[in-house]
Amino acid sequence: MSAADLVCTLALNGTTPGFEYRQQAEELAKNLGFLPLALEQAGAYLHQTGSDIAAYREDLGLFLDDASDGIDPERTIARVWNQTLKAIALRNPLSVTLLQAMAWLASDAIPRVLLSPLAPDLRAQNNALGLLHAYSMINFSAPGELGIHRLVQVVLRASPADQTEPPSGLLEAEHVIREILYPVGSDALAPAEHWEHSIPHILALASNTPIAHMSERADELYDPVAAHMNDQSQNARAIPLYRILLAHHEATMGRNHPDTLGSRINLAAAYQAAGDLEQALPIFESTLKKSEEILGVDHPQTLIASNNLGHAYGAAGNVKQAIAQHETTLAKRKRILGKTHPETLTSLNNLAFAYESSGNLIGAIPLYRDSLEAHEQVLGNSHPQTLHSRFNLARASLEAGNLAEALDLHTATLTERERVLGGTHPKTLDSRNDLARTYQAMGDLSKAIALHETTLIQRQQVLGDVHPDTLQSMNNLAFSYQENGDFELAVRSFQAALVISLKVLGEMHPTTLDLRANLAFTYQQMGDTAHALPLLQDVLLRREKALSSAHPQILLSRHNLASAYRESNNPRRAIELYQINLTQCEQVMGKAHDLTLQARQGLALTFAQVGEIGRATSLLEEVLSDYKQTLGDIHAKTLVAQSGLAGTYLASKDFMRAIRLYKDAFLLCEQRLGESHPDTLKSRLNLASAYQKAGNLKRAIALHEANLSQCKQVMGDAHPLTLQGSNNLAVAYCESGDFQRSVRMLEIALSHCAKTLGDAHAQTLQCRRNLSHVHEMAKAAQQSNAIADYILRSGEIS
Repeated sequence: MSAADLVCTLALNGTTPGFEYRQQAEELAKNLGFLPLALEQAGAYLHQTGSDIAAYREDLGLFLDDASDGIDPERTIARVWNQTLKAIALRNPLSVTLLQAMAWLASDAIPRVLLSPLAPDLRAQNNALGLLHAYSMINFSAPGELGIHRLVQVVLRASPADQTEPPSGLLEAEHVIREILYPVGSDALAPAEHWEHSIPHILALASNTPIAHMSERADELYDPVAAHMNDQSQNARAIPLYRILLAHHEATMGRNHPDTLGSRINLAAAYQAAGDLEQALPIFESTLKKSEEILGVDHPQTLIASNNLGHAYGAAGNVKQAIAQHETTLAKRKRILGKTHPETLTSLNNLAFAYESSGNLIGAIPLYRDSLEAHEQVLGNSHPQTLHSRFNLARASLEAGNLAEALDLHTATLTERERVLGGTHPKTLDSRNDLARTYQAMGDLSKAIALHETTLIQRQQVLGDVHPDTLQSMNNLAFSYQENGDFELAVRSFQAALVISLKVLGEMHPTTLDLRANLAFTYQQMGDTAHALPLLQDVLLRREKALSSAHPQILLSRHNLASAYRESNNPRRAIELYQINLTQCEQVMGKAHDLTLQARQGLALTFAQVGEIGRATSLLEEVLSDYKQTLGDIHAKTLVAQSGLAGTYLASKDFMRAIRLYKDAFLLCEQRLGESHPDTLKSRLNLASAYQKAGNLKRAIALHEANLSQCKQVMGDAHPLTLQGSNNLAVAYCESGDFQRSVRMLEIALSHCAKTLGDAHAQTLQCRRNLSHVHEMAKAAQQSNAIADYILRSGEIS
């Protein structure tokens, strides 16, 4: 349908227009810039009023809009609606009142009941809304809900710059919001469940209100909603509320009032929660400076500002500044409040976290121990703060690879939190989540998955589907599915979490970017770099836009992209990215930081991939030495580096050194993790393969058989590690001349690979190539045996 046809259909209610009328409709459509919304409004107006189309065009003054610089949508729409509103006001002034109030709310899902305070009764409200609908000013989007076009809202909210009175509809919008928060006849705030469904409209009102016309009662309108959103960990969405509250406090109390400084801290914290550190950091820094000038350097609120700035530096990746800031705050609190004051202990804990975030677990763990010991002495073993301190030590122990200690601490913390706080308290759910992560690190995936599933259900029930902690549980459960080899379920879980995060937090939020990167990693594990690479490129691009060039999240994102290029057989691009990352990591994080060592290790593995074994070996020797110094001999990352170095020795046919390193890694894994842990099984697989390449097939086959048996018991027949073990053992059988067992094993493995990983996965292709090779070897051996038999028989005959 053409634009002119749309106008004619709406204006004449389906009656065929005459030639002149249609010409006028074509001119009207041209004057309106063919804007669908303007055409719909004009047609509805002509139908409702019976106006002459030529007169309508003249009244609008649209001939003036034929300028060469094109159509201004807002100006054109404003002219259309000015005529429409005049007609509506003559028929029902309440319709205009309702429409102008809706201009300040969210455009979708406006509850009819929200507008009821503006109407004398339900019948009057329905009649007014019906008239607006007839003029196509609103839509009935769902039962009991209304919708209004955003452009309608923009035009209705527009007011002259010098206007001293509040814009039309603003006071009415504030009135309906106050009525939902504070029911008629009560000054007490209604329970959150009565008004939290209206939060989108409260946020829209706060966002749209001009600062010059903000309500004198902004505190009672927005402060309780902001506090509720903070309790729900939805600070990132509450930025419009904190922004208008700050403006209100500056206007009513002055820029230097303590409450104003508190408002500045709240706004900065909301920006930080949203991942917008470019906005957050300057506010934190200026607030600390103001607090020092006005309240003094030792004032409690100044120390809170100093503490918050330390957190913000850490979030921005400025780890050195974060540590320095927390050290300063801790020293002042010790001097002013004493070593055992709760706020001093909070600073001690925050300093430990800053060390942990910088990769310095050796520095962090003693501080966490000191914090826990002090909390136990001052507050007792079961105080919530003590439990939080124990939880932090458990988390750091897990990161340091001290799995037994982490398990004991997390188990004890969960038990106490269940007793003190209850089974579904958010902190209890935090403990259950991290206990599941500990089981996952220990290789007990059945327990890990069960706990993650329970925690997710409970977080959904207690916190809701869109809470950040719920998204964290969805992410962790998806990871456990991935480690268990259930890639399809992992992908679906990551995708479901990503959809929620995009809707609630937005495209640029750190959680959204983390989920996108984790989904990409799962595709990598599936061998699907075609899906992984675009996701990782997008994550890096977005983080480069939002963060400083040397932020840890940018370095991590670039490392992940380089690894994906390496796995997709694009070593040139991988080397470029690894080298950029290595240089920046060494400058910003130091030569022994985990991100630096990962960059060096990735670069070394890529050199090995292109045959530069000498350069790879040299780099991996440095990496292994640094990991042993920073994390110890038995940390998982140390053992991975040791296996990587062994691989380069193997590639250079230095079998003795390769086997020694693989054997040491296997024995350490077995000692630290147990014989059935996935890392132990990987280490035994590496050792068996080294014996195989060294020509010791008897030893290789024995290790492969033992390993494959345990893989099947622990991980199942179709797990990628089981399939890799089957493939390697089959090749060993082939090399020993046992073609029949080799073929049988490869056929089973190929079936599992194709079903679990897909036909295009590298492991599937490798398995198919090996099966073809074994068939050729068996055929050649059969021909060779036939020739030998013939020669032997010929000799006997002669």
